[in-house]
Amino acid sequence: MRNQWRRLAKGLLLGGVLLSSAACAGPGIQEMNSYMVPPEQVGDDTQTIELAMTKSSKNAVFVSEAVTSEFEKQTGIRIKLQLLPTEQVSSVLKTKLAVGEAPDLILYNLNTAAFELNLENNFEALDGEPWAPRLVSKQQLSYNGRMYGFHLTQDAGQQGIVYNKNIFRRLGLKVPRDFGELLKVCAAIKAAGITPFFMPFKDAWATELWTSSAFADYAKKNDPMLWSDINAGRRKSADIPALTAITQQQYDLYKLGYTNSNVLRDSYDMAVDKFIGEGAAMMTMGDWFIADVLQKVPSMDLGLFPVPYARGADLAISPLGGQLFIPKKAKHMAEAKRFLEFLASKEVAQEIIDRNDFISNLRDVATPEQPAYKQEIFERYIKPGRTVMTAASSQTVDPGDKWKYLQDMFAGGITAHEVWVKWDKRFEQLMKEKQALGFW
Repeated sequence: MRNQWRRLAKGLLLGGVLLSSAACAGPGIQEMNSYMVPPEQVGDDTQTIELAMTKSSKNAVFVSEAVTSEFEKQTGIRIKLQLLPTEQVSSVLKTKLAVGEAPDLILYNLNTAAFELNLENNFEALDGEPWAPRLVSKQQLSYNGRMYGFHLTQDAGQQGIVYNKNIFRRLGLKVPRDFGELLKVCAAIKAAGITPFFMPFKDAWATELWTSSAFADYAKKNDPMLWSDINAGRRKSADIPALTAITQQQYDLYKLGYTNSNVLRDSYDMAVDKFIGEGAAMMTMGDWFIADVLQKVPSMDLGLFPVPYARGADLAISPLGGQLFIPKKAKHMAEAKRFLEFLASKEVAQEIIDRNDFISNLRDVATPEQPAYKQEIFERYIKPGRTVMTAASSQTVDPGDKWKYLQDMFAGGITAHEVWVKWDKRFEQLMKEKQALGFW
């Protein structure tokens, strides 16, 4: 199973789980009493709603024993978990949705739900729910302008250029604001005997982080209909000069000697030690990489800035995993919505956010103190709204072949423009296979 940005599976558990002690004893989430249901709304018989999820997500925050037992205590509604095989979850859910056996709630990934489960036709839009006006950002919960997912955090996984602040300080360098400035920074770092960029392109998924981040910002500011046009068959990627130019930028870093020499043999697993040993100063990656480095060396001072393909770029954010969705054919729609209302209640949400160090997505729920790098990202980009969903979040088919074409470019087999010519052909084929409108 392909993994976008290595941590998609981790995204399904985004932020980890509630501490096991919370489910067993002591004060905390088991004693929450903020969301009290009027007595007349609680029947004599315990109602049961079904929540489907992968087996690998069984420790996700929203389905912990502490949360579900407190919800049952306060509402009389029991949550029964359906644990589905991770490798077959998409096909199992497709079948359930098709034959009218949909669970009441599904813990899933927005992007995957959109492209594999026909999100707009099969799931309830949540824009009108009572907790929705309290959200700071609906962007990472929405698809095509409607909100379908539920989560309490804004921390969707930010991606751009991870950099070693100590190297920058030592060499008197500033964060580059555009590609020209980036090339000057690279030249100075290389002159100091350090590899400016580490490209772990043995892992095919890593090839797209530069383009996905930059394309997203370009479309947001210059061509807002770009992705809808491409997905409807009205335009082709190869016909958009900016996409080729942005792809060429990444290749130029390699051809100019500003990267590791064996980009197609070096992997993500090598990157942590490269950064710890100051063998590389920058890498196009997500903030999850910073967390991986700090696990080994907590004193490392790393930061993240937007891909500087052009001046004033916003920071890209990945699709948010581990969201809750309600199928339109849920047998207990009202009860499922009450579970979301329970989770979004101020005291319950605060408890969950504090325990998991989430960046709160509710205006009346505070964000706990974050690690320095995360706090900087929050203050500089998330809080002022300087973020944009990655281009990958707008693609409607498996991107695996696109990654291969990008690898082919670094192998010298094709040009930046040819990457998109080949991808257009493959994209059309994949869209025809799924009988998408505009490709019949």
